[in-house]
Amino acid sequence: MPKYVMWGSYCENVLERRAPYRQAHLDGLAAQKAAGTLVTLGPTTDLTKVFGIYEADDEIVVRRLIENDPYWQHGIWTEYQVYEWTQAF
Repeated sequence: MPKYVMWGSYCENVLERRAPYRQAHLDGLAAQKAAGTLVTLGPTTDLTKVFGIYEADDEIVVRRLIENDPYWQHGIWTEYQVYEWTQAF
């Protein structure tokens, strides 16, 4: 199955702004992980970028997951890019 890398950016004051949506965000990620679609996802240590790896049939599936996430819907993630990825190792 194809793999995809997602890089995105966080809003300013992310720690405060994400609080109302954090549990719904984490619940959604857990469901994606259990379904085998999400491999990993998390912020950079400076909380400016988000990185994720997905396994999905196509890029459209990945974009739907991202855009249905509360962090995207409420402006916590401010932009993102998705790239199909070839795992060498």
